[in-house]
Amino acid sequence: MNIGDAAAASGVSAKMIRHYERIGLVRQSGRTPAGYRQYQARDVHLLRFVRRARDLGFPLDQIRQLLSLWEDPARASADVKRLAEAHIAELDARIAALSEMRTTLVTLARDCRGDHRPDCPILADLAAPRAD
Repeated sequence: MNIGDAAAASGVSAKMIRHYERIGLVRQSGRTPAGYRQYQARDVHLLRFVRRARDLGFPLDQIRQLLSLWEDPARASADVKRLAEAHIAELDARIAALSEMRTTLVTLARDCRGDHRPDCPILADLAAPRAD
């Protein structure tokens, strides 16, 4: 099948398929004598795997590791679980940071009168020096 068919079957855009090939996440596709990319069912299956991992928020380096484990019949499931748990910890940290941002913005929006006056606690907070 051509790249458009592979994209439709896998849910990964043709642009992203080319990108994944370019960075070596997936192997280069076979080519027709005219130079068109050709994909097999296994390629589509692999692209679906990548798509699902991306949907779950795994970064490319972890997807590379997951692919390596997936293709290794001697893998230990503990290695896969370790990657998943590390990703969960990263997600938890991001959720906590987003929750803190939301709380701050809710407070600032509540304190802003939102009328015709120029004073605005939101802008004042954004302009305040930080002790980071």
